[in-house]
Amino acid sequence: MVRAFGEIDIITAPRLRHWLAAAFEVHRAVVLELSEVTFMDCSGLGVLVQARNQADQCDGRLVLQGAARPVARLLKLTGLHRRLAAEF
Repeated sequence: MVRAFGEIDIITAPRLRHWLAAAFEVHRAVVLELSEVTFMDCSGLGVLVQARNQADQCDGRLVLQGAARPVARLLKLTGLHRRLAAEF
């Protein structure tokens, strides 16, 4: 499980990308806990898409868990909730 918190933006997205990539090097299924994320911009969405692609390459799975209302709304507005396994 990878836990994200605070804002996921152009400054913090590379760190999240690193942790998700490291998790997929060890595990086929990774849960990204988003309940403490207060903001996400397009950089964060890009990280999620890249992590999903990485999961597909290793026949793995990325699950988003606990997205707060602003993040859940962003995922629904962009249609990414259909591509990403999301539990919120």
